[in-house]
Amino acid sequence: MRRPGDKNAPAGRQECAGGRQECAGRETRMRRPGDKNAPAGGKNAPKARGPVVTMKRRSMRRKTHMNRILAIGALVLCAATPPTFAQSFGGKPIRFVVGFPPGGPTDFTARLLAAKMPALLGTNAIVENRAGANATIAADHVARSAPDGHTLYFSTCGALAISPHIMPKLPYDPLRDFAPIGQVVNASSTLAVHPSLPVKNVKEFAALARARKGQVTLASSGVGSIPHLALELLKAAAKIDLVHVPYKGAAPSMVDAMGGQVSAIILDVTPLLPHIRAGKLRAIGIAGEKRVEVLPDVATLEEQGFKNVEAANWYAILAPAKTPRELVNRLSQAIQKAMSMPDVRDKLLATGADPVAGTPEQLAALLERDYDKWGKLIREKNITAE
Repeated sequence: MRRPGDKNAPAGRQECAGGRQECAGRETRMRRPGDKNAPAGGKNAPKARGPVVTMKRRSMRRKTHMNRILAIGALVLCAATPPTFAQSFGGKPIRFVVGFPPGGPTDFTARLLAAKMPALLGTNAIVENRAGANATIAADHVARSAPDGHTLYFSTCGALAISPHIMPKLPYDPLRDFAPIGQVVNASSTLAVHPSLPVKNVKEFAALARARKGQVTLASSGVGSIPHLALELLKAAAKIDLVHVPYKGAAPSMVDAMGGQVSAIILDVTPLLPHIRAGKLRAIGIAGEKRVEVLPDVATLEEQGFKNVEAANWYAILAPAKTPRELVNRLSQAIQKAMSMPDVRDKLLATGADPVAGTPEQLAALLERDYDKWGKLIREKNITAE
């Protein structure tokens, strides 16, 4: 290669006196081949364009370098993503296992939440109904399932806090075999009577029970159910005698209550609400901490002078005991977000249910409290499974 300033150097390689700028000969080579108007090199050549070409090249290099940095950053972020989440919710659906048949309030709530999971967790959720034995069949199934966050128990209070006391040979332990994720609904028990019964409130109902001792009947959804235990609390608080008529489920108990075969019924407000609105039953008291939003004129039993008659049913979600804590937290956060959505809340409130966005810690405390509370009452009243 010839040195700059060499007189014998070809015109196309000659550099200008300004330093590192290339002369017109290079500019000529930058033109498109065959361009007739391309200027020739030499003394009369146009001013060099070298610096412009150099700046363009530097700009292109900077862009390429920045793209490489961004690509490396994306790879680092992907590598930092916790593998547990990616593996646990990457396409495999979540199953909400419900211990009751389709169409009931628990099933309805589970399906509301399942519809929200794709947006919150990136995977589908399905509801699997495993009915029977007061939801204990479903509980046992989930307790034995893989602790991978994909099989969840959508439970009510009964299978976890009541059944273990009246069914001592259950194959699971509610306090050891599950990882609480969160409470989703609080459902207060409601005392309702047939319209022909001449009472408007619980005080009048208690007075009638005293006057007709052994004749006032009260239906529940089964032995050891929340309505049954609410009845026992009411009997103790009002010092009255009521004839308990247990049924195998809520539906047949409501049929007989509306038909007048029994004097009264205690049940979650959700299944009772349509019949109360239709005038087939009359609500006279709420066995809960507060009034129900859809029945604002119906006072609680405590407001009517009967203390310690709180018998709220609740719905909650739990995972198998060995589910990793990070999965429990992620599931709980997603479910809390779903329970806070206005459309979910509105649909549940319309049924009489009280939506709850509970944490794992709150559910663990609730389960332990009700387990002890109902266990004590069951032992005192010597309640056993049929």
